[in-house]
Amino acid sequence: MSSISSQSAQPLAVQRLKSTDLGFQKTLLNSLSLPTADDQAIDQVVLSVLAEIKAGGDEALLKYTKQFDRLSVENVSDLEIGQSALEAAYRSLPDEQAKALEFAAQRVRSYHEKQKEATGCRSWVYTEPDGTRLGQKVTALDRVGIYVPGGKAAYPSSVLMNAIPATVAGVGEIIMVVPTPDGARNSLVLAAAHLAGVHRVFTIGGAQAVAALAYGTQTVPAVDKIVGPGNAYVAAAKRRVFGTVGIDMIAGPSEILVLCDGSTDPDWIAMDLFSQAEHDELAQSILLCPDSRFIDKVNQSIQKLLPQMPREKVIRASLQNRALLIEVKDMDEACQIANLIAAEHLEICAQEPQRWAEQIRHAGAIFMGSYTSESLGDYCAGPNHVLPTARTARFSSPLGVYDFIKRSSLIEVSEAGAQILGPFASTLAHGEGLQAHARAAEMRLIKK
Repeated sequence: MSSISSQSAQPLAVQRLKSTDLGFQKTLLNSLSLPTADDQAIDQVVLSVLAEIKAGGDEALLKYTKQFDRLSVENVSDLEIGQSALEAAYRSLPDEQAKALEFAAQRVRSYHEKQKEATGCRSWVYTEPDGTRLGQKVTALDRVGIYVPGGKAAYPSSVLMNAIPATVAGVGEIIMVVPTPDGARNSLVLAAAHLAGVHRVFTIGGAQAVAALAYGTQTVPAVDKIVGPGNAYVAAAKRRVFGTVGIDMIAGPSEILVLCDGSTDPDWIAMDLFSQAEHDELAQSILLCPDSRFIDKVNQSIQKLLPQMPREKVIRASLQNRALLIEVKDMDEACQIANLIAAEHLEICAQEPQRWAEQIRHAGAIFMGSYTSESLGDYCAGPNHVLPTARTARFSSPLGVYDFIKRSSLIEVSEAGAQILGPFASTLAHGEGLQAHARAAEMRLIKK
């Protein structure tokens, strides 16, 4: 191992709290919130980019791709990667990587196929005694765009998690965008696109890629929905184009919350906290535990293991500024606090994980048992890793097949059914002052 830097030699001060502290809940909620000082400046940049792409199409897209990704090409078509190149990237992978990618893709596909069967993603109809038929028609979206992050790291897993549910849903065309700064393409990302069934890939990123997908350009087709996480500019752009297109969610920095009864190896817990901290300096890692001595041990593991991490600088910044080690009264209280936090990833490292999971109402994904590291869910367990962040798990769900379908109500009223429904509809329409509504129902009544 390389020599430890002076920064690495410094003990890391991770904030510790007790649930019995005065003003604990306020302190906790303040710690969960993200800095917003740059939001307005980011939004102004994004507004300018969106407007220029909408008006200028390919020309504006080329300008921003040159500016931000340092790629200078004559035509946007030069930024598209063909199917043969995607397949070639897959064929070029070392056997171990190819097998791992295939294994992950198979598990993700299998999970989402079961999800499709179980979550109302199919059409249905029933017939009432008078012959009236009611039901629901389910159709897949025609075209979706998936945003795959680039830059700091490459995410083939994000390709699988975004594209495979779309293919299982039956989406007609999947357009993938991925930034490739300085033209550096990642073979694993391209191979994942091949395995997942992506139809077209463009090496564009940032707000300009979101704008191209939302409005369309001469080369990039407009889509019906945009999914996938990105940086603050991508998130701001998705927020702004919502309504023109659908979006999955506004993704914030990654989060992990670990509920532990003290029965798990503290090194494991420390590494699980690292697993999200290494994503981003703004990522958040939180431990809830009723055993203060175990929290001490986890803190010691953090100090011991941190210097060994290749992404130590990022982890250190994340833990220093946003991590929390919280002592609670018991595991019941830990579950109550977990519901308040509504974390993206929730690990229950305890001897009775299912018991505590029953008390959890708000979490993006729940990982039960000491052997269920969050990282398994990120890559190959099967469930989707695109999850609600920033407490939005209180009202939203992981990305799934249901995000790539839409439902149309089916109503076929028989003559006999119109005689039953008509008078009620007429009465309610008159009550709302909508006489044409009432008359439309009344005209179908058989005169006696």
